[in-house]
Amino acid sequence: MVKIGLQLSAQLENLTNLKAEGDDFRWYLKLKCGHCGDETQDYVWLSLSESQPLKGGRGSASLVIKCKLCSRENSIDIIKDSISPYTADDVPRLKTVVVFDCRGVEPTEFDPRIGWVAEGQESGTKFDEVDLSQQDWSDYDEKTQQSVGIYELKHKFVKA
Repeated sequence: MVKIGLQLSAQLENLTNLKAEGDDFRWYLKLKCGHCGDETQDYVWLSLSESQPLKGGRGSASLVIKCKLCSRENSIDIIKDSISPYTADDVPRLKTVVVFDCRGVEPTEFDPRIGWVAEGQESGTKFDEVDLSQQDWSDYDEKTQQSVGIYELKHKFVKA
């Protein structure tokens, strides 16, 4: 079992508490088999609300995937208590926002897509449905009459 953290960094304009919202948030990853090195062609997703049984009744994981090249069964699980927001105080540093328990597989790419939320830094206005599929996002905070945005989103995987 290897724990791998996903770190994010971004420029937040008048925002704080950027985070994945809800147990049904989908983490889109490309994965590499630890045995043969084969990588998934497409992004696969996993969420806290989905659980698949491991072969031989050894429990369950958020995603169980069979390698197309070597046929090994690998799994990756989201560690629920590891999910944390990226705040205005974290800018511009990388911060771990989630940790995955990886068995036989490791993530190589991350696509943020949809389902994020953020708060206005001064107003506390909640911005639902933040779409980071273009790596940038902007809106307008009516309470403070200021533009808000997320720019220069970057990610990195680290051993946790």
